[in-house]
Amino acid sequence: MPTKMLTGSFVALITPFNKDGSVDFGAFRTLLKFQEQHGTSAVLIMGSTGETSMLAAEEKREIIVETAKMKTPRMPIFFGCTGNNTEATIANVRFAKANGADGAILAAPAYICAPESDIERFFLEVADATDLPLGIYNNPPRVKSDLHWEHLLRIFQHPNYVVHKESTARVGQVAQVLAAKPKVSVMCCDSPNLGLVVPTMSLGGHGTANMTGNIAPAELATISTPWTSYAEAENFKTMYLKLLPLLHFTYSAINPVAVKSLMKALGLPAGDLRKPLTNLEGEALAKGIRIVQELALDKRYAYKLGPISAVAA
Repeated sequence: MPTKMLTGSFVALITPFNKDGSVDFGAFRTLLKFQEQHGTSAVLIMGSTGETSMLAAEEKREIIVETAKMKTPRMPIFFGCTGNNTEATIANVRFAKANGADGAILAAPAYICAPESDIERFFLEVADATDLPLGIYNNPPRVKSDLHWEHLLRIFQHPNYVVHKESTARVGQVAQVLAAKPKVSVMCCDSPNLGLVVPTMSLGGHGTANMTGNIAPAELATISTPWTSYAEAENFKTMYLKLLPLLHFTYSAINPVAVKSLMKALGLPAGDLRKPLTNLEGEALAKGIRIVQELALDKRYAYKLGPISAVAA
């Protein structure tokens, strides 16, 4: 893991599956190369975009072992390592570290709806148990626990935390964290509905932790570039406004249904969603294809598109 602060586009990668439902490691290699070629700074494997909650424990271990072998010095690979309790999470993080991970991203354990004081303790106990660089994903819509900025700043005093991904709609929270100047990269989701991309970057944020970069990596790299001059701000405004239709589309269904369905339709090696999730079809999917064509992303990335009429039928 590079010692400098992580900036730019941190893409949450989908998990590609073969037709028989097994993990497609050849596709993983293709997708990682695609991201690196188009300006992505780092990737997260087995986040919510990677359907991590539906992967078996042995699949998760195999994914870590095999994809860590694919990493390059330029693009670090982080893994989602949250378990259903503290000890399981520590075990996951240690396994990732032993097998070549550059870092791990942690959310609060799902379903238990623990009080914030317990979740703060969870993050600190995991950090004490490893020297692997860690990141926090504050995502109350997924896990119900919601850390206030005071909790976060206490956690960020721990030297092992290097990334903060915020998934709330609270601009004030992002401002308080950035004002304190912790030694972590402050990033946000790329969803326009949550409304954090513009204020995060304008307040001095370090990038975005996004899923739309699965389809438009270079464009998300532009949106995720920290503002050091007027030029970056102007480039951000132009690209963000241009890309709004795609950003809205990728959040038009529960993550990762829209993005993975569109990737498959574009000829990227994504495979199907794992049941009970199912791919978008008909007009819902055709809308995404039209957006890609209107943005000329199909030409930029040489996507292989069939006729929209067939998709919408």
